Amino acid sequence: MGAPENKQLMQDVFAELSNGNSKPFLESLADDVQWTIVGTTSWSRTFQGKERVLAELLTPLRTRLVDRVRVTAHRFIAEGDHVVVEARGQSTTKAGRPYNNTYCWIYRFANGKVQELTEYLDTQLVEAALGELV
Repeated sequence: MGAPENKQLMQDVFAELSNGNSKPFLESLADDVQWTIVGTTSWSRTFQGKERVLAELLTPLRTRLVDRVRVTAHRFIAEGDHVVVEARGQSTTKAGRPYNNTYCWIYRFANGKVQELTEYLDTQLVEAALGELV
């Protein structure tokens, strides 16, 4: 797949995420995906493999929220095997605090799947709203 196909895939994935459906996103991840959250907080690290992403990142995130984060993408840029997505997310924590973050994700594709994902976001907001990730 080339840049136009990868961009279309991410546009389709984010159309579903804006409705709270994360299944297409999870299906787009390679089994050996590498997901890096940039920053210096407890959430900032690299998660190796889809199973660890689910167990160590997404499950702890979901347990702290009333509902899934609804993500609305505003910009998609594709070049070569990379797609950059700028987006905003909205949710509420179980403690009743708003969790509305701004994201920039850089996806690298290989064989039609997301091989690497680098995430930029307000990590201070993550810890203030969600607490530390252990």
